[in-house]
Amino acid sequence: MTVHLVLGGARSGKSGYAQRAAESVTAATGRSPLLIATAEAFDDEMRARIAMHQQERGTRWTTIETPLALAQTIKDLPAESCVVVDCLTLWLSNLFMHDTAIDTATDELIAAVNAFPGELWLVSNEVGLGLVPETPLGRTFRDAAGRLHQRLAVVADEVTLMVAGLPLTVKPRA
Repeated sequence: MTVHLVLGGARSGKSGYAQRAAESVTAATGRSPLLIATAEAFDDEMRARIAMHQQERGTRWTTIETPLALAQTIKDLPAESCVVVDCLTLWLSNLFMHDTAIDTATDELIAAVNAFPGELWLVSNEVGLGLVPETPLGRTFRDAAGRLHQRLAVVADEVTLMVAGLPLTVKPRA
């Protein structure tokens, strides 16, 4: 099992970094990389973004759309899988929108990540570096994302922060 946590701001290059790494890992094995997509297309702009990402990945990738049941999806994957989860902040937003118990869902995700025997790349937006959100919901979301990232960083073998397309190693693989 190898867990990589890739954090960064919007358009920092985190998805591309994780996808290139997964493609490199799977190229040697002949297997297709898997992408767990957490986005939901509620409007035309989001549908266009999703289509663009699908086109960029090409046909080599197998995509599983999982807006809410992320822990269960990870549990159900084949053991030899190399998986990119993109992205945890969208998953967290979905949980908020569906009034799901955040702490319970986070506990379940951590357990699934710890038990996964394959290679797992977790992509998430680092939202704690900017302004303090002006609404209680915004602050609650920012805090939940920060706690999720801290818990995942503990169990991850490697943590990378993407800045302007450049990977900065925060936690090197031991």
